[in-house]
Amino acid sequence: MEFLSNTPLKITDTILRDAHQSQAATRMRLADMLPACESLDEIGFHSVECWGGATFDSCLRFLDEDPWVRLREIRKAMPNTKLQMLLRGQNLLGYKHYADDVVDAFCGKAIDNGMDIIRVFDALNDTRNLEQSIKSIKKHGGLVEAALSYTTSPIHNEDSFVKLAKELEQMGADYICIKDMANLLLPLDAYTLVKRLKETTSLPIHLHTHNTSGTGDMVYLMAAYAGVDIVDTALSPFAGGTAQPATESLVATLAGSVRDTGLDLDKLKVPADYFRPIAAKLEQEGSLDPAVRMVDANALIYQVPGGMLSNLMSQLKQAGKSDQLRDVLEEVPRVREDFGFPPLVTPSSQIVGTQAVLNVIMGERYKQFTKESRAVLRGEYGRLDGVVNPDVLAKAGIAPEDVITCRPADLLEPELEKYRTEFKDLAKSDEDVLSLALFPTVAPKFLAKCDAPPKPAIRELYVEDLT
Repeated sequence: MEFLSNTPLKITDTILRDAHQSQAATRMRLADMLPACESLDEIGFHSVECWGGATFDSCLRFLDEDPWVRLREIRKAMPNTKLQMLLRGQNLLGYKHYADDVVDAFCGKAIDNGMDIIRVFDALNDTRNLEQSIKSIKKHGGLVEAALSYTTSPIHNEDSFVKLAKELEQMGADYICIKDMANLLLPLDAYTLVKRLKETTSLPIHLHTHNTSGTGDMVYLMAAYAGVDIVDTALSPFAGGTAQPATESLVATLAGSVRDTGLDLDKLKVPADYFRPIAAKLEQEGSLDPAVRMVDANALIYQVPGGMLSNLMSQLKQAGKSDQLRDVLEEVPRVREDFGFPPLVTPSSQIVGTQAVLNVIMGERYKQFTKESRAVLRGEYGRLDGVVNPDVLAKAGIAPEDVITCRPADLLEPELEKYRTEFKDLAKSDEDVLSLALFPTVAPKFLAKCDAPPKPAIRELYVEDLT
């Protein structure tokens, strides 16, 4: 087989975000990151993903860190490498839709604080939920990587993803990302999808996958043959399993070929050696479960991303029903079909998963609905590609005529000034206002700690500890 491209394959490393989010519940601290930043900055990555996703929430909720300080410090420590983040479109980094003025302000501040590339996706692939973030990222001088949330179902196929990519290109994307969050994209399918996207769009194609089902390395190799421009990998201490395939392994695989990454294995060894004891420490603390590094081919059947799986296990443990995990995993695809086949990625994965847990532990399907399940069925998160089971809609107490058909954010009044007023006693900056808007129950506790006597320098603590 011949490579369909003769340009070097570019690498985005996820060690500072998705790798430890997937394996260690996003518990890596800034103090654990900064000593490695100089060596990461010298490698020549296309970008380093370091922010967004669940990191913002985790900083405030678990680590007593200001996520904005984290971004600024990483930016200072890595002046030569593009920084990249993950943004949930109109959900930003929270779990609901925010008004357009909040989306615009957040994108602007992310870029002001050092972000270069913002990967933006919508859990339902409803492009209306990406309009404002794409517009705002470009307005504030950032690069837009618009993502297709990849999934498989009777209504999702290669044609639908190619069509979606063309629409995102027309909306102003700078890159197209295939976001394979559950490692469902099989190697031969990766080849044909990448090949078609390269033939039908003029934008660089960036592929993101995990190694949950054990196919990730093969997916990247076949995508490299098909001409993919960029892939996400993770340095080996946090690679594999529910995280991304290992950076060093792919670099070695392509060395000497026309797709040689140009990256130096000796240079990669420096940060990899540094992060090895960090991974061991997180495992010792209980944040990193060795089980997440194992291959689970059942992911191909249940389509459950790694983060969703750990969430299901936690919910069942709290309910004293840990022995019913298999029943819940079998229920997830059924709920997904009833809900119109949404891709399973935050927040839809948590919503479908929690409903599946309820259906199992209540002993009756749809005896009880979460408010988020009702919101999805009512169209508050956007348009579902498939047909919702009418019996389920009726059980949820939603009449067909009550389902929202417009862009959900069109129903929201501007709210940034409301947040400024509401939080005027706590917020010391525009960044604080945005933290409070996204996490109104968690951020106030964090900011109160910052102002409590004796004043702990929580926002700078982990930076200062290094000196």
